[in-house]
Amino acid sequence: MQVKEVLRVKGNTLFTVTPETHLSDCVVTMADHDVGSLVVMDKGELVGIVTFREVIRVLAKRQKEHRTGPTPPVAEIVVQEVMNPSPTVATLDMEVDNLRKLMLENHQRYLPVMDGNTLCGVISFHDVAKAVLEEQGFENKMLKGYIRDWPMEESSN
Repeated sequence: MQVKEVLRVKGNTLFTVTPETHLSDCVVTMADHDVGSLVVMDKGELVGIVTFREVIRVLAKRQKEHRTGPTPPVAEIVVQEVMNPSPTVATLDMEVDNLRKLMLENHQRYLPVMDGNTLCGVISFHDVAKAVLEEQGFENKMLKGYIRDWPMEESSN
């Protein structure tokens, strides 16, 4: 199974922000749409990704700083300050097994999918797990059908 097949099943709804977007707006978008990542685009080019991991890190950092003195409000943080500026990317023709390995090696749950310079979507570890489960279910059903239709040998008396 290839990444393009997973995207086809998942759908191509994509949420993007700019580097100047306030992180507080990202949190609202992520919560409203139940997504764990937003692709950061600037002038039509991928420049990063912001995930719930970056949000948690900046909140933890601010909490620690707050204990030692005043800190600027979280609402003033912009995406460019916290985004991953060089996310690992997947390609449409990448095999899912290679994708899983890439995600695990790079400790990234969300990967932008690129076709050359064109952003095609974002694939999550959840998307991969769901696609693999569905594929295994289909294969299991086909095998059971094959076995059920297997010709039986007549027993000899």
